[in-house]
Amino acid sequence: MTKRAILSDIHGNLTALNAVLADLEHEGVESIVCLGDVVGYGPEPCACLDRAMEFEFSILGNHDNSALFDPEGFNAAAEQAIFWTRRQLETKDSPEDSLRRLEFISQMPRTRLLDETLLFVHGSPRGPTNEYVFPEDTYNRRKMDKLFSLVPGACFQGHTHVPGVFTADLQFLRPADIGDRYEISDQKIMVNVGSVGQPRDNDPRSCYVILEGNELRFRRVEYDIESTVAAIEAIPELDNFLGYRLREGH
Repeated sequence: MTKRAILSDIHGNLTALNAVLADLEHEGVESIVCLGDVVGYGPEPCACLDRAMEFEFSILGNHDNSALFDPEGFNAAAEQAIFWTRRQLETKDSPEDSLRRLEFISQMPRTRLLDETLLFVHGSPRGPTNEYVFPEDTYNRRKMDKLFSLVPGACFQGHTHVPGVFTADLQFLRPADIGDRYEISDQKIMVNVGSVGQPRDNDPRSCYVILEGNELRFRRVEYDIESTVAAIEAIPELDNFLGYRLREGH
């Protein structure tokens, strides 16, 4: 029985990623899956990509995609950050390193299905790279029914940076509601695993999920936020707000 870590939305935050990797090593994790947005917002996109290359697989996120192509629907700070990120990928280190990282992004799959029941996406089963599924979408039965019709058993996703479990009977269960644990049954679920590099559920700690058999566990990990804030402040092309928001987790 494989003990698998599922993480998402690293967003170039190497300090947070290293803290999570240390935690999952302590947890005895055997395999690591990333649900996208390895880059974007944060100050260490290249180093984060290098770590992600060692994972079992990484799904394509909208920021990863925008590092290769023009961003769509980004606010000014996110757009400026992705253009800076693209320059880092193209010019930092050697041409061989640049090519290796760009090829890695270009080969990221939009979806991955394991054991015929576990679907991995960045956004949603309908829009794997870009569609958001927010907790308040549980009030939109038409949308949720369509999404669940595309879920084979359990779907793991990121993108909103808000962790929790969506159930087919239109509930959103936050980790605190379920004691950070959930047992997968015959009922279809969608699981948002939260964010490693930029949490947005008012908890500044990194978040990821461990899946072992039918049990999933949400993990929160503290990291040196001020180190990442200082690194962002030192880069004129990155809006300082991208660092300051890390302190509050929103």
